[in-house]
Amino acid sequence: MLAMLNDLLWGKVLIFVLIPLGLWFTIASGAVQFRYFGHMFAIMGQAFKHEQGRLSSFQALTLSVAGRVGGGNIVGVAVAISLGGPGAIFWMWMVGLIGMATSFFECSLAQLYKRRDSEGVFRGGPAYYIEHGLGQRWLAVLFSILLLLTFGLAFVALQSYVVAGSLHDSFGLPSWASGLLLVTMLGGIVFGGIKRIASVTEWLVPIMGISYLLVALIVIGLNLSRVPEMLTLIVQNAFGYGPALGGGVGAAIMLGVKRGLFSNEAGLGSAPNVAAVAWVPHPGAQGVVQAFSVFIDTLLMCTCTAVIILLAGLGGDVSNPVALTQDALATHVGEWGRIFVSIALLLFAFSSIMYNYYLGENSINYLGGDSKKQVQVFRVVVLVLVLWGSVQDLGTIFAFADLTMGLLALVNLVAITLLWPVARRLLKDYDSKRREAGGEPVLNPDDFSDLDIDPQAWPAATSE
Repeated sequence: MLAMLNDLLWGKVLIFVLIPLGLWFTIASGAVQFRYFGHMFAIMGQAFKHEQGRLSSFQALTLSVAGRVGGGNIVGVAVAISLGGPGAIFWMWMVGLIGMATSFFECSLAQLYKRRDSEGVFRGGPAYYIEHGLGQRWLAVLFSILLLLTFGLAFVALQSYVVAGSLHDSFGLPSWASGLLLVTMLGGIVFGGIKRIASVTEWLVPIMGISYLLVALIVIGLNLSRVPEMLTLIVQNAFGYGPALGGGVGAAIMLGVKRGLFSNEAGLGSAPNVAAVAWVPHPGAQGVVQAFSVFIDTLLMCTCTAVIILLAGLGGDVSNPVALTQDALATHVGEWGRIFVSIALLLFAFSSIMYNYYLGENSINYLGGDSKKQVQVFRVVVLVLVLWGSVQDLGTIFAFADLTMGLLALVNLVAITLLWPVARRLLKDYDSKRREAGGEPVLNPDDFSDLDIDPQAWPAATSE
């Protein structure tokens, strides 16, 4: 039943919603993700600036990258290639490129409609722009429940399961020991809340991302003459040409879209929860930063894994995609490559669990207010799920999470579409202020006083 519903949702609904909407956002915005691509690098120089006691734009970026760059970059890519063939990678790229525009708008809206909680911390995300932008509280509650089930609970256990399998394959470590290791690493961090999580991801994410990229560059350097052949193979298989590998064009498209969204989360509605936390002078600035995080995830990190696997030659057991990636890297650089993948996966999963925890906490906060007791209980539940997930076969939970993730994306995409007039107005404000000021735009909340935004969320911006 779950498989049938997933096939319907991903194969016949989301494919015809996600891609056309991404194209529409790209065209209607004048290709905002390409217009501001250079600005994505320039804005990083200002991303470290923040109000005292608030999260910086850079911290929000690393936290969102912590979520996007996870098991999907290793496991998801391996599954996509095994079932959809090399052509699935091309469609992952396409989802990533147009998803940069979708991410720009969903994260800008999250910033615009953010609120301060009782402790002065920013809270926001799709639930907030659905309620305050569309006036649909029931839909916001539904979104929060789906977000809690998918990320706060199911994906926490799944990440633990993936790590346990990898460490067992490389080191023979018992699954329960992997679970205890993760619980020990996570315990003190999640109980420190969003500020402590951000302070950890601020240094962890750049280290793990750059390390993985460097290893991929080593593999490319060792096989430089074959790289054009691999790129040709990807493009040919995306359109049904070349040797028949995987499940044909239909499987390539479906797997590419599904795994691409699972990896980069553009349009899914998860990253906006993190984007809203940052201190920025204008919502568009965080939109630009978050679009860049999609580029990092799909165009850089997923491509790294694809190159490692394809240059090693297709094969391996699809039931164990972690081992497929480990075997591929070991083929290139020796047995230390197998250990490297395990360590990379541990760090990716560790950062993803922190990110998933925060999404769950944000849902709890929205559904139940600022109840510290509820949040504390949720923190304990997360740690229990980490230990439980390490010793379980989570195939059924993975199918359930795929279903709830698809429904989550559908709700969010509908919301962004209905809020398109506001999103376009926000982009025009950002564009015009960049032209006029010649520097970093600053939001004037009075310009949006006709909307249900929180003016108190912007006094620091207006005082700059």
